[in-house]
Amino acid sequence: MAAREFDIIVYGASGHTGRLVAEYLERRYGADGALKWAAAGRDRAKTAAALKDAGVAREVPIVVADASDAASVEAMAARARVVLTTVGPYQLYGEPLIKAAIEHGTDYVDLCGEPAWMRRMIDRYDTAAKSSGARIVFSCGFDSIPFDLGVWFLQQEAMKEFGEPATQVKGLVR
Repeated sequence: MAAREFDIIVYGASGHTGRLVAEYLERRYGADGALKWAAAGRDRAKTAAALKDAGVAREVPIVVADASDAASVEAMAARARVVLTTVGPYQLYGEPLIKAAIEHGTDYVDLCGEPAWMRRMIDRYDTAAKSSGARIVFSCGFDSIPFDLGVWFLQQEAMKEFGEPATQVKGLVR
C-alpha cells in the first residue's frame, strides 16, 4: 500500500460510539504522535465539538465525508490505511465505503451487527477485496461486548460471594 496521510480515520466521530473511539485513540496514542489519525463526519463543526467532548485536547484533523456523497467517501478512503466506521445502519450507509475502500486498497473495520448485509457484501466484494489487498473486517467488538461485560460482572459477583472468580463461565443467547 502506498504511503497514506493517516493510519486511521474514525468515520462517524460525532456519534456516541465514534466519540468513544476518539477518546480511546487520544488516551492511548495522543501524546506520542505514533499514530496519525483523523476524525470524519458529515459536519466539521459537529465533529470538532464531539472531539472536544471526548477530551481530545489537541488539533486532530477532520475529514468531511457523507455516506450519501460517494465522492466524499471515496476521497476519505484514499487518505487512510484504515477506515474505522461507526456509521450505521450499515445496510443503508456501509456499501459506498466498502466499495471505496476496496478501490483504494484501504482496510475497512466496522462494528456491524447486520449478518444478512454482511453476507451480501462478502458475496459481492470478496474477490475484489482480495485483489486490491483491502481487508474488510465486520463486527469488531460487536458480538464480544455483551459476553465480555457479562463475564466481568459475573466474576465481580463471584468474588463478592465466594471470594474467588468462577473457573468456568458459559453464555447463551436466544
